[in-house]
Amino acid sequence: MVYDVYGRPLLDLRMSVTDRCNFRCTYCMPDIEGKQYCFMKREQLMTFEEMERLARLFVQLGVRKIRLTGGEPLLRKNIDVLVAMLTNIEGVQDVALTTNGFFLKKYAKKLKDAGMKRVNVSLDALDDRIFMKMNGVGVCSTHILEGIDTALAEGLTVKVNMVVKKGLNDSEILPMAYFFKKKGITLRFIEFMDVGSLNGWKLDDVVTSKQIYDMISEHMPLEPVAPAHVGEVAKRYRYVGTDVEVGFISSVSAAFCSDCTRGRLSADGKLYTCLFAINGTDLLSMMRAGASDEQLLTCIEHVWRKRADRYSEERGKQTAWNGKRIEMSYIGG
Repeated sequence: MVYDVYGRPLLDLRMSVTDRCNFRCTYCMPDIEGKQYCFMKREQLMTFEEMERLARLFVQLGVRKIRLTGGEPLLRKNIDVLVAMLTNIEGVQDVALTTNGFFLKKYAKKLKDAGMKRVNVSLDALDDRIFMKMNGVGVCSTHILEGIDTALAEGLTVKVNMVVKKGLNDSEILPMAYFFKKKGITLRFIEFMDVGSLNGWKLDDVVTSKQIYDMISEHMPLEPVAPAHVGEVAKRYRYVGTDVEVGFISSVSAAFCSDCTRGRLSADGKLYTCLFAINGTDLLSMMRAGASDEQLLTCIEHVWRKRADRYSEERGKQTAWNGKRIEMSYIGG
């Protein structure tokens, strides 16, 4: 196991498989007038074999959980093949996927058959007027809910993530809480974050976890649930008298940098040590230049041992902003 300068181990790997997405969510990949997204060419993307090789090396350094992200990961052709490759790596305890849910109805069975046990689905509103405004492409929430139901029917565990932005979808907090409590699905509220430089983030647009907690608990009392593992980002609660959970990811109002155990690989094979990073270490170029496993391991270990990122804890200080950050659609959140 390898530790950074603050003693944080490398336990989790978030692996982006594509920078493309079929949504244009306002907080992640907004459709800005005059903005043309330049996506990676196929040859720039890691192959499944390259992803598997790097994953094996990260596991040697302590990683036990792998999460596939994007862009939208279900846009990557034959993604179930990659899932099967990763779940067969000795030492990997969990392979999960974060998706906008649009293609989940089509791929849920393939993911389950490949060895995946759980998925996180991003859904920011039940009200179609609000949801269509947020996803930017006119998709109705019903389509996503059908994907969730299919995933449940196939035996996948589903959690739902809701990013809350003041004045846009905060009116959906209680409807979402009631709906997913009834379905027995964990709903996690995520504070609107200043990832990248395109989403127009302002602190005034943040609805804090405490505000959301207070709103829900007034109608449905909550009780705390102990963390399941080191580095867990969500503060967990359950509705009193049930086993249905709700979570709060407070990356703005109560930063959790001190417990962060996550490394991030972009789809073009760059290693980032923070969601708010500026630069990454190009592992893919090293591989394609003939680097041995030992050389790659040494590089990864060296990068992690130097890791001193704690952006969210320094937010608001002059030291917290060093220039243009990577976009969420590139690194996967």
